[in-house]
Amino acid sequence: MIEASTVPEFAATTLAPRQRSMILRRLVAHRSFQIGFFLVGVLAIAAVLGPMLTNTKPSAMHISHRFSPPQAKFLFGTDMFGRDIFTRVLYGARVSLWVGFAVAAIAGVFGTTLGVLAAQFRSLEGAIMRLMDALMSFPAILLALGITAALGPSMNSVIIALSVAYVPPGVRIVRASALVVRELDYVQAALIAGARAPRIMLRHILPNSIGPLLVHLSFVFAYAILAEAALSFLGVGVQPPTPSWGNIIAEGRDYALQAWWIVLFPGIGISLATIGLNLLGDGLRDVLDPKLKG
Repeated sequence: MIEASTVPEFAATTLAPRQRSMILRRLVAHRSFQIGFFLVGVLAIAAVLGPMLTNTKPSAMHISHRFSPPQAKFLFGTDMFGRDIFTRVLYGARVSLWVGFAVAAIAGVFGTTLGVLAAQFRSLEGAIMRLMDALMSFPAILLALGITAALGPSMNSVIIALSVAYVPPGVRIVRASALVVRELDYVQAALIAGARAPRIMLRHILPNSIGPLLVHLSFVFAYAILAEAALSFLGVGVQPPTPSWGNIIAEGRDYALQAWWIVLFPGIGISLATIGLNLLGDGLRDVLDPKLKG
């Protein structure tokens, strides 16, 4: 009789470390991944060290310096209330990056759980996938807009709304990958040997389905930052006085010609974050997608 751990254990304990090392080397050598990692890393460090990089508070007003252009004292200039845009952009980075990370994490957890359950248990597949289809029938930003309007404008509402909007694609990706992995020889060998469904899901199907999801989540991170900025710009996202890139732009849109720096620098922050995350996703896709390894 075939031992339950023979083929699967060999794959997990012998090949996995070698594969992880190879994947890491390819990621480090990938140009898009390098650039994306650098951009996202710089923004993350600036967000974490924000209070140490400025000597003022984001809500502090310098009325005598209203609409000051970028200069030595105010690197990114000031807004209509004399608030330092450099400080507000740094603190806004903390909010925007946190929202993006939280949405990607929640979408990853629920997407993985529901996707594996749908692939492994046919009795649950119909209900789970029909619910995901119903959610995906709405454009993500419109669905998030409706949920935030119902819950009330706040950062937590934005995270919940965007998580609901971005879970369904993750469920579909994980389910598709899990259906393929479930038919592989070593998984069938484990089934024949009497391995139970929870062990097969956690030890074999889930680890081999996570690659496509990681690529997807890197793009979800970028989409969530853009969506949070859009919701905050429309007034249903993060509310002032808490700065986010979206509401900084919203506050400065009426003064775009008079004080262009108010909208320029948070816009650059959004652009760098989304470009960096998309480059990270491109690097992950090139390394993890078997069809592109040639």
